Amino acid sequence: MQIIIFGAPGVGKGTQAKIIAQKYNIKHISTGDILRESVAKGTALGLAAKEVMERGDLVSDDLMGKLVKETLNGFDYQKGFILDGFPRTLAQCKITDTIFEELNISNPILILLKADTEIIVRRLTSRRQCSACGAIITLNDIKEPDVCPKCNARNTLIKRKDDSEEVVRRRLKVFRETTLPVIEYYQGKYRVEIINGTQPIEKVTKDIEAVLNK
Repeated sequence: MQIIIFGAPGVGKGTQAKIIAQKYNIKHISTGDILRESVAKGTALGLAAKEVMERGDLVSDDLMGKLVKETLNGFDYQKGFILDGFPRTLAQCKITDTIFEELNISNPILILLKADTEIIVRRLTSRRQCSACGAIITLNDIKEPDVCPKCNARNTLIKRKDDSEEVVRRRLKVFRETTLPVIEYYQGKYRVEIINGTQPIEKVTKDIEAVLNK
């Protein structure tokens, strides 16, 4: 079972990727995680990425593609994986196509977690982070004002800059302009399934399982 999961910021694709990976005993490949792991392990690609990041530059599509391929080669990918965070652009699609052709991956399932823009804006702007334990929570999870529900610390809940409405709307605009064309690119090429990502976590998981078990 080879899956690529897509979704706008805040729709919960990372959460669902972890759940599905555990349920089906497949590898969760998060581009952020593999970047950090490669740097920590000191692989040739990891060192190259570290040098780029230390300069304050973004890791190139080509280098990120090589890291994805390195990760896929590091385990029995034919048994299954869920790729989270790549490809995000049409340029990355070309790189992914080459990787899949070289590794004989021919029938991945693409899952798009769809969400209304205003719902995502409300969801992300209601997030808070505890400066004591680092937990990220939403205002709906706070039962007592100014008390972290995870560690019970008081007056430690802060709003991160990237959860401001202006930043959230900008990130969603970038997603619409760069990532949604990726779905259009793959429709007709691979199986694409669209799931309502604004439902409760358990319902989204059940809907994903239903399409995977078709």
